Formats: sequence, C-alpha cells, structure tokens
Amino acid sequence: MRYQVPNGSKVSLADLQYFTIKMTNIITVYILSLHSRRHQNPDILPIVAKSMKLDFTPTGVSEDCLYLNVYTPSQRSESDKLPVIVWIHEGGLVVSGTYMYDGSPLAAYENIVVVVIQYRLGILGYFSTGDKNAQGNWGFLDQIAALQWVQQNIEGFGGDPQSVTIAGESAGGISASFLTLSPMTKGLFQRAVFQSGVATVMGYFVKDPLMLAKVVANVTECDFSSNEVLTKCVKELTEEQIIGAAKKKHIFPGATVDGEFLKAQPEELLKSKDFHKVPILVGTTNHEFGWMLPQALVSEDWVKGMDTKIVKQLLDIFNKDGTSGVNEIIAEEYLKNAKTPEDIRDAFTEMVGDLFMVIPSITVASYHRDAGVPVYMYEFQQRPSIFKDLRPSFVKADHGDDLGFVFGACFWDGHIKVEALTEEENQLCRTVMGYWANFIRTGSPNGPSLVHWPVYDKTNKYMNLGLQQTEGQDLKMDKLLFFTEELPKKLAALHKA
Repeated sequence: MRYQVPNGSKVSLADLQYFTIKMTNIITVYILSLHSRRHQNPDILPIVAKSMKLDFTPTGVSEDCLYLNVYTPSQRSESDKLPVIVWIHEGGLVVSGTYMYDGSPLAAYENIVVVVIQYRLGILGYFSTGDKNAQGNWGFLDQIAALQWVQQNIEGFGGDPQSVTIAGESAGGISASFLTLSPMTKGLFQRAVFQSGVATVMGYFVKDPLMLAKVVANVTECDFSSNEVLTKCVKELTEEQIIGAAKKKHIFPGATVDGEFLKAQPEELLKSKDFHKVPILVGTTNHEFGWMLPQALVSEDWVKGMDTKIVKQLLDIFNKDGTSGVNEIIAEEYLKNAKTPEDIRDAFTEMVGDLFMVIPSITVASYHRDAGVPVYMYEFQQRPSIFKDLRPSFVKADHGDDLGFVFGACFWDGHIKVEALTEEENQLCRTVMGYWANFIRTGSPNGPSLVHWPVYDKTNKYMNLGLQQTEGQDLKMDKLLFFTEELPKKLAALHKA
C-alpha cells in the first residue's frame, strides 16, 4: 500500500537464485511487499545515460520496486564475515536505481560484500502533509528497512552485520547523511560515506510540507479541502497520472520533521551534535556544476558564455531563499574578477557548485569532526577521458565523475559498460577502490601502497584525488569564510542601512 511504513518480507536464503558473474555472485532480493516506483519520469533516463556515457538498459516503470542487489566474492568461505557497503543511489530522490551500478569489481577485487538498494522516489517516496495523514520520509524508511534486512540476513552472504558502511552519491550521499541524523538507525551501520551530497544541501529538507502538498495537489488535480482528502486522492492516482504529474512539474522532494525519522531540522541536529558518532568519508568533485546539472537546468547557449544579468536571474531561481540582497552579494563575490562572457560562465558554474554542494559538504564535515569522530575529506579532480568528445574543455571533474572510479568501472563488462579508460585512469580506478575499501573495512582509507590520506582535523587537511594523489589544505577556505563570516556581516550592514 502507498504511503505506509515498509514491512520487511521473510525471504529465506533457499528462495534466492544466485547468478555467477566472473568472480562474484549477484543476488537480487525483493525485501519488501509494498507498491512504489522505480522512477517517476522515465524520459530523463536516456539523457542521464548519454551525459555519463553509460551503456546500460534501464528497468521499466514499475511499482514493484523495493529490492536490493547483493554482490559477494565467489571464492569466499562459509566462515567469512566480510565488511559490507550498503549503497544508496543518486537521482534527486526522483529517478535512477540499482541498474546504474555493477558492484562486482568492488566485491571481487576488494573482498567485501556490496549491497545496492532501491527505495521509493518522488511523490510516492516523500509526499507529506506534515501530520498523521502522510508523515513523509517514506523513501528514507525504505532505506532503513534495507539496513534492517542487512542486519538480519547478511551473514548468510558472508557479510558482517557489525561492519556496515552506508554510502551514496548526490541524493544518495544526502540520504546517507540524513541516516546519520535519525534515531531510527542506531546500530544499523558503523561508518558513512557522503559523496557530493549532505543533509544540508539546499532543497532536500522541506520546512513546510503543506506548501509542497499544495503543489502536488495542483499538478495532480486533487482536492485539497483537507489533508485527509488530499492524501486519499494521491493514494488513488494511477501510474499514468503520477508519471504525468512528474512530467508536468519537477517536484523536489525531501525530508520532513516527523518526530520519528527526523526529530528536528538537520542544521539544528548537527549544531547540537545529535547524530551517530561514526567515521565519515566525505567529498566533492572540483566542478560540481560543470556540465551534467547545468545541461538540465540552464538554456543551451550557456556553454558559449554568459552575462551578469542572466547569472543573477538564474541565482534567484536556484536560491529562492536568497532574498533581501543575499543573492546580489553572492553574485558580486563570484563575478568580481570576471571580465568576459566565458569568465562569467566559469564563475557561475563555480558559484552554483559551491552553494549547493561544496560549502555544505565542508560544513557538515566540520560538524562531524568537532564531535570527535574521524573524518576524511577529498576533492576528486580527474576529468574522465571518455568525455573528451562530449564536454567542452572548460569542464573539469563534473558531478558524479568519481562514481565509476569508486565502483571499479575499469573492470566493468557486465550489464553496464563504459568506454576504455586510459592506463593512468585504470590505475586511479584501482587506487580509489582501494581507499574506499579500506575505509569500509577499518574506518580509515589508508593502507599499503597508497599515498597517505590525512584525517580532516583542525588543520583542514584533505586528499586531492587525481592521477596523482596529494595532500591538500583549507579546501575552498576563502569561499567558506565568505559564506560564514563576510556574507552575514554584509547582510547586517545592508539591513541596518
């Protein structure tokens, strides 16, 4: 049934079918009996595949979507208790799924158990009226149900339920970050990885669920005379109506304070250190808004160059909370040295990437660090060579470019394929796999034959992940100081005047 807490199924190991793929076993498990949807606007998927140069076949639209894939080393012994990574996919909480990933290389070469999970998306995953009629957070509850399934069953796959790492990229990283803030996840994991996404990313926390519920009512043509009437209508929508609503208006869903999954706003929980104290690996790419995201959100001619007027207009659209002079001050900071349309374009992509991804990631890393837990930060800097004929030369490491290196795309030859990487990139791929696997095993990315990765302490040291790995310090410190110190002072002066 829609808009209900998931109930775990009683799947036994005897019911599962094993498919041998080279050096791993992959098992698909339907863990829940509950209607949802893999993605609510399937038209987006070919665009995503093209932008990432991935060769895969997306699954069809279906409400029977709550399942997970388990990848295990085929040579494991029955007594093995291997570390486990539970991966949460990206997609803005509205699209994507497990078919985007092949966990075989990571499981086989690093001797770990890889679990890739599916969860409810879009309206069906996050619709909320802010009361008992529809509390929201359904997709996050699915993620918790998957973690509970891992606790109960992963030993049967050679995994250690007491050595679980939650991880994800973009909306998956945001989800993993929210899971560290929830009292419902106590004891379900021991480490966490946030790649290009944390709980404080703009737009993924809904302060006023009723406002978003009104948007849902408008696009679905549901009666909003009461929360109860609206919820009943939304529950009864057909698949075609839900897909039509998603195509009509993109609705950015997010977490809500429901008193159970989330007790307070993420910033409040972080400031009060009210979160699970586990080791954290967190980072971003060096061009988060470099290509894929602006291609979807900005007019086509942005690549050739931009002017100041359009940049400010777009910032007002992207940062709707930036009223009373905020956006004007932000734009001035980033455009102060821009002289040509190309300069303005580059400043714009840096500004949006910082605002949405980089600064929130650094801030959240600092909150966890200050709570006394080990934190490891990185900036991914390699522009994959496979994009040389697709992206302009000004694009560096874009949003999501680190994913293939983490999952071992240098070895992909199953249901997902990519073009051949260079030999240097193959080496980087193996290096990144090693760092991530070490963190999954021990809570530290460091290990033999790898460049030392410093802990992110008060010295603000981090790792530059490129063809050469080097230690960095004070990542984006000038912009961090701008947002945390200079901007508030300038706003205070503006309002005083």
